[in-house]
Amino acid sequence: MSATEISAQATQMPATWQNVWRALKRVLREPLGALGFGLVMFVLVSAIGADFFAPFEPNKIDIRAKLQPPSAEHYLGTDQLGRDIYSRVLVGGRIALKVSLVSIGIALVIGLTLGLIAGYGPRWLDNSLMLLFDSVRSFPTVMFALAVVTLFGPSLTTVMIVVIVTQIPIYGRMVRSQTQALRDAEFILAERAMGAGFFRIIAMHILPNVVGPLLILASMDIPFVITIEAGLSFLGMGVRPPTPSWGTILNDGYSYIYNTPWPVIAGGIPVILTTLGFTFLGESLRDVFDPKLRKEI
Repeated sequence: MSATEISAQATQMPATWQNVWRALKRVLREPLGALGFGLVMFVLVSAIGADFFAPFEPNKIDIRAKLQPPSAEHYLGTDQLGRDIYSRVLVGGRIALKVSLVSIGIALVIGLTLGLIAGYGPRWLDNSLMLLFDSVRSFPTVMFALAVVTLFGPSLTTVMIVVIVTQIPIYGRMVRSQTQALRDAEFILAERAMGAGFFRIIAMHILPNVVGPLLILASMDIPFVITIEAGLSFLGMGVRPPTPSWGTILNDGYSYIYNTPWPVIAGGIPVILTTLGFTFLGESLRDVFDPKLRKEI
């Protein structure tokens, strides 16, 4: 490697990080962006460090301390079995993020692949994939989830399968639309004229242009996935007890809401904060990276 190439790489790396830092500053400059970033970081840190921050073992039963209000010992009170709700909320956040991030990640990869094939492939393949996407999306998400859970039984894996199957058509259709808009662009036609193959055009020209909006959409879908997991767990068709989940905490609290409202409050606030955080952050990222919506020139 020549000295010129080494010098070029040395100047490129700071420029890349400088662009990331500028984008982050633009996000933090907006009040909603700063609020969303703060909420997301708070949820991530509390979920990742749940074992460190939780003062009690989340499934530890203490009947003598059941349905206690918040106190210095139990920050969010206890449930009907005397379990510390604060500890269960922290561990439940880890499960919610696991379901959402893993499911969205898998759906993103599959939807991206199918969308590129549909947008750049032959017409018959495009029509077949669109028919498949429309067939899956024709079922309401909740009804589809209930049908799958009824067939395969309630579990964390079942919830993730439901999310993956219902999200793939959304990402696939978006990528397909972006790909079709780019396939006849002048720079793509020039690449074809110079003999560029299918994989080179996809990897070097189309993929970089569709991945940004797709990631922004995925970040805004995370609250939706968390809500699905919490809703199915609330109905007893998601995460099975005694595994802590925001939905199971809400279910337990609803059964004893006349005795104490704290379990319902403790299970509902994390869902609200997570939804607001990812929504505000996704909106700010869209304003920063979408040239049509960017406020700065």
